[in-house]
Amino acid sequence: MNKISFETYKRPNGHDEFLEWLETLSKKDSAKLLRTIEETERNGMLVAQRLKWVKKLDTNLYELRSKVGSNIQRAIYFHVIHGRYVITHGFTKKTEKTPINELNHAKELRED
Repeated sequence: MNKISFETYKRPNGHDEFLEWLETLSKKDSAKLLRTIEETERNGMLVAQRLKWVKKLDTNLYELRSKVGSNIQRAIYFHVIHGRYVITHGFTKKTEKTPINELNHAKELRED
């Protein structure tokens, strides 16, 4: 199994949207999402896809998925090289489909 790792995207000014957003979540929600990231790193993408921890959204855009009760958290990420992935930001999902503005925001950060 290929080793994979996630890191968060930091803007040139040091701003890290994902970590700042993570701090606004309840302890249960943030712990579950972090556990999903850790388990994906440990078990690999094939297992994560099979268990629906991750989902492809667009060309080189994916989401990490976690749920605690009715709270649904998502973290958008993209693949950089080999087993390296970058999380752009996170959001609380309130609709069936991933909102287009969240996809556009991730694309903007990916191109930055």
